[in-house]
Amino acid sequence: MKVVEFRDVAKHFDVAATGAAAGDDTEGGQPKFAARDLSLHIDKDELVAVVGKTGCGKSTMFNLLIGLIAPNAGSVEVLGCDPFRQFNALAGKLSVVFQSDRLLPWRTALENVAYGLELRKVPKAERLAAGMDWLQRLGLEAHAHKWPHSLSGGMRQRVSIARAFATDPEILLCDEPFSALDELTGARLREEFRRLVKDTHKTGVFVTHSINEAIEIGDRILVFRAPGHVAAEFKVAEALQQFGKDGLKLKILDEMGS
Repeated sequence: MKVVEFRDVAKHFDVAATGAAAGDDTEGGQPKFAARDLSLHIDKDELVAVVGKTGCGKSTMFNLLIGLIAPNAGSVEVLGCDPFRQFNALAGKLSVVFQSDRLLPWRTALENVAYGLELRKVPKAERLAAGMDWLQRLGLEAHAHKWPHSLSGGMRQRVSIARAFATDPEILLCDEPFSALDELTGARLREEFRRLVKDTHKTGVFVTHSINEAIEIGDRILVFRAPGHVAAEFKVAEALQQFGKDGLKLKILDEMGS
């Protein structure tokens, strides 16, 4: 069952609104497209990695998916809703893990994890119990009452992941969440994140610029190329069997236009 679908989506930004000068991000005086002919789908319980070079339209796709912007043409559907026009209908059904942890510094780790549930008016005892459960799953129960400034970068990002899962969303969206971490910590968190998505039967969308990360985390990889369209897609298990990891990396690099 499709839970996310883009159909022939186009998105461009008005030159006057963005302050761009003619010749800067324009073609013949017209704005360049951030996305054009963008069609994709994501199935229930699927974990899809979106990979591409800087400026290829990954962020535009992400913002369209979470309803921050509307397409100029085509349609975006998330859980049967238009995420821009029916933004409130998706409240609690989507959770986002950003590149930075975005923890509230005046709240403890536990209070940060429970914050989304607080916004949804979940009773305090219930939301704190849920928050502690997710901190335990991520190995942070001993740090539940610490302030964000006293946690390492990896710990803070674990808290951010726990916060995303705690609201029990249907779809988890990740925007390069491990790019600021060292490779060892990032690898551990990728493994934990993938395991938790699968154990809880969530749908995941993972945006990254790292080919290795896309291969390690995705069931399927969508390769983006400018202007914001899917140049190729690979089912990871099948592609690894056919090409091997190094061969798959070369295939993805080629499709990225490297």
